[in-house]
Amino acid sequence: MKLFATLSLVALLSFNATAEVTPAPGKVDIAKSKIVWTGKKVTGQHTGNIILKSGSLEFNKNVLTGGMFEMDMSTITCTDLTGEYAGKLIGHLKSDDFFSVEKFRTASFKITKVMPGSKANTYRVEGNMTIKGITAPVSFEAMLDGAKASARIVIDRTKYDIKYGSGSFFDNLGDKAIDNNFELDVTLAYSI
Repeated sequence: MKLFATLSLVALLSFNATAEVTPAPGKVDIAKSKIVWTGKKVTGQHTGNIILKSGSLEFNKNVLTGGMFEMDMSTITCTDLTGEYAGKLIGHLKSDDFFSVEKFRTASFKITKVMPGSKANTYRVEGNMTIKGITAPVSFEAMLDGAKASARIVIDRTKYDIKYGSGSFFDNLGDKAIDNNFELDVTLAYSI
């Protein structure tokens, strides 16, 4: 009887230990989530939105442990221009000079490591961003507030073969130069 009780206790402890390390999926609400892009150039900047295609977050005892999101690049919009100028910019961003949307409709990010952040409710996140079929590491700080995870992700576009207007690859661009870095302000609404 003691042997049975001991084996039962070991099995129960093993089950509890396994249950504690198994991440709990967090469902991302695509309709309530938002991605805002910002691209800068010598003479100013442009901003717009990209619609989230899918996403998930993983938690262990309400602590972020992993996740991913995928963007539908065909939905890219511009919010600071209207009419013909907005159409031209969006067409150019979708072209092979930038995101090659016809060939690469989606871009994605997958978390590879999560560490404590600089203050409460923040995390230092490392992961892999894939744009135009090219994957490169990025890192950033993310904040969880209620049922929203938010982060500003700075991306060096040249790592994804997006070199148009880059002073790192072309000379004498003058005021036509475009920053290598662009930003994604990502807000993921989720429930556990």
